[in-house]
Amino acid sequence: VLVTPLDVIKTRLQAQTNPFSKGKCFVYSNGLMDHICVCENGDSKAWYKKPGHFKGTLDAFVKIIQIEGIKSLWSGLPPTLIMALPTTVIYFTCYDQLSEALKSRLGKDDEHIPVLAGSLSRFGSVTVVSPLELIRTRMQYRNLSYNQLYMCISSKVAADGWFSLWRGWSSTVLRDVPFSAIYWYNYERFKKKMCKEVGAHEPTFLIAFTSGAASGSIAAVITLPFDVVKTHRQTQLWESETLKIPQRDCTSTWAAMRKIVAKNGITGLFAGITPRLFKVAPACAIMISTYEYGKSFFSHLNEKMNQRP
Repeated sequence: VLVTPLDVIKTRLQAQTNPFSKGKCFVYSNGLMDHICVCENGDSKAWYKKPGHFKGTLDAFVKIIQIEGIKSLWSGLPPTLIMALPTTVIYFTCYDQLSEALKSRLGKDDEHIPVLAGSLSRFGSVTVVSPLELIRTRMQYRNLSYNQLYMCISSKVAADGWFSLWRGWSSTVLRDVPFSAIYWYNYERFKKKMCKEVGAHEPTFLIAFTSGAASGSIAAVITLPFDVVKTHRQTQLWESETLKIPQRDCTSTWAAMRKIVAKNGITGLFAGITPRLFKVAPACAIMISTYEYGKSFFSHLNEKMNQRP
């Protein structure tokens, strides 16, 4: 909710310099997760197609509020929340359960625990949600009924097999699994150090917020090349399907990476680093601090209820 306006503004700035045509795809990411958006038609008045003459980020922010109202800054939020619910439930539940299971086997202070738990939990959530993203994008583009959607997906499965529902999964895993491993490893380290310095037995909201922002920033920078490749591959995939253009070559993640380096140099793999940091750092900080606060609140509430006669 807090970070969505940043990406709405970024997408609107992109749309005015490079207008989207029918079937054109772009990635919409509010810091929590990504969505592939497919343009319905050339003269659409959807939120990503509204005309605007913006000079920059601040100018866009002011003009959108003045002309379209403050609600426009949260356009595209509902599909993000719908997808975010299963992803975050699976991700955080698995992380906590795996951490506890590994602590009993490897020891409480083993540094490999956050890496293993973070990697496995993200792997699971990405695998489960990947077909949902494909289904949601198809519904968004063609405005299908549930019966039509079922027929569309069943015919695709019959033609290409069940694995066709997980197209683009490998590049997502290559970005999200290392991100989670780096994020949780640094988060747990920063959290322990800060708790030790202030003499706290459990992390406060500020400790969790600071640790989340720092670890999220580090993970975002290190995994950015995979994020760039994922964006390229997914947009190409959806454009080829929506525009009915056969794919010339189904390149691997590494081949796509070499192609980007050959075209734009090594800096091409780190394109968009500033907006990614602006979104990921606060998103990670807000999410982990509210999660830790919620766990602490309900844990203490349960203790009080159990102590009652």
